[in-house]
Amino acid sequence: MSFELTPRTAPGVSVVGAAESLVEPFAGRAEAADVENEMCRQNFDDLLASGISSAFVPEELGGFGLESIHDWIVAIATLARGDASTAIAITMHHAIGRRMAQAYSLAKTDLGPDDERTNNLAEPLRKMVAGEMLICATATEAGTDNLHPVTEVVRHRQDDRDGWRINGRKIFVTMSPIATHVSTVARVRDDDGDDMANIVLPMDTPGLIPQNDWDALGMRGSGSQSVVFKDAWVPESAFGRMGPWGKWSLQYLEFRAIANIVLVGAFLGIAEAAHDIALEKLLTRSRVGQLAAEQSGIQNLVGEMALELAQCRAVLGAAGVEMDAYCERHSTSAASMEDAHGLMSDYQAAKWTVNRGAIGVVSKAMDLLGGAGYTNSDALARLYRDVRAGPFMQPFGPAELREYVGQVTLGQYPDS
Repeated sequence: MSFELTPRTAPGVSVVGAAESLVEPFAGRAEAADVENEMCRQNFDDLLASGISSAFVPEELGGFGLESIHDWIVAIATLARGDASTAIAITMHHAIGRRMAQAYSLAKTDLGPDDERTNNLAEPLRKMVAGEMLICATATEAGTDNLHPVTEVVRHRQDDRDGWRINGRKIFVTMSPIATHVSTVARVRDDDGDDMANIVLPMDTPGLIPQNDWDALGMRGSGSQSVVFKDAWVPESAFGRMGPWGKWSLQYLEFRAIANIVLVGAFLGIAEAAHDIALEKLLTRSRVGQLAAEQSGIQNLVGEMALELAQCRAVLGAAGVEMDAYCERHSTSAASMEDAHGLMSDYQAAKWTVNRGAIGVVSKAMDLLGGAGYTNSDALARLYRDVRAGPFMQPFGPAELREYVGQVTLGQYPDS
């Protein structure tokens, strides 16, 4: 009845195997990163050395060639059993790397491997493999949602080059303290329309100002500081339109569903870690001369915890399989907006189930082990704080999530 998730593709087996080798060292460093409120750079050195950071890079360029969203979820859940902060951080890089790998593969097919444009698209992927490119990503701003960014880009000419200038403030810019580049979204208003734009800039761009303000309840090793853009120069090569501002486009809806569902895997991994910690201690701890695991009250609560974890695994695993099926179905023909909303709704169903279930599993693990888990030196205390980050992650919080799923279920597809 475990419903334990396992990889379904050969590249997935390789990536998950690499992730499994890092669980123990990550867990050994997690407490220090939490206490010091700092990212653990050694973890990211390990991700590079193991090849996980270049998971989506095609094999001919030195990566694993991962394509399966399901297997990506399994890999992130595995990493999160060791350190959830590191797990959610590397998903940002993966999401952008996956998109770059898709663009490269499409150009290779359409234009040939020796075409200049194909080689240009291969360059950042090679840099990922070499450890020269680590991309953080952010869409979040205070007081608005992902479809209505206040951060704005305007036309600007600099050093006889046409380009853009960006101004605004992004929050929860996870992994930004150690990233080489940042990917973000902004509003662009000009003669071509009122649109959303995607922008990728080096972190050392003049006018890009990290705020060093991350001090949160949990995920303290994720480096999710704010970043201010103050008249930062954006070359044309770093700018791309994504669709109308304030409305879902097919491209953005698909990207947010696929890129964000993997974060749910991190919260499954937290639940799995708490479950394993509880079982290990219950099977060795005695109370009043009786092994804790032999007490009926303990057995009942362990049963509840196991059932909750099984539900999380089953729903998230099914959602991952559906993500892969969606990508396969629409690999040669565009999906409809209704299809994409269905995909987002599936993601939200998994998010709702796993976020609530993971919080329940960790809470039950603490109940089972008593006061020891309440001390900050205990791993359960960190897991309890980390797991609370799940529900508010974009693009929908719990209240908006229920409304959105209801709309899609009723066939009332929202455009904003």
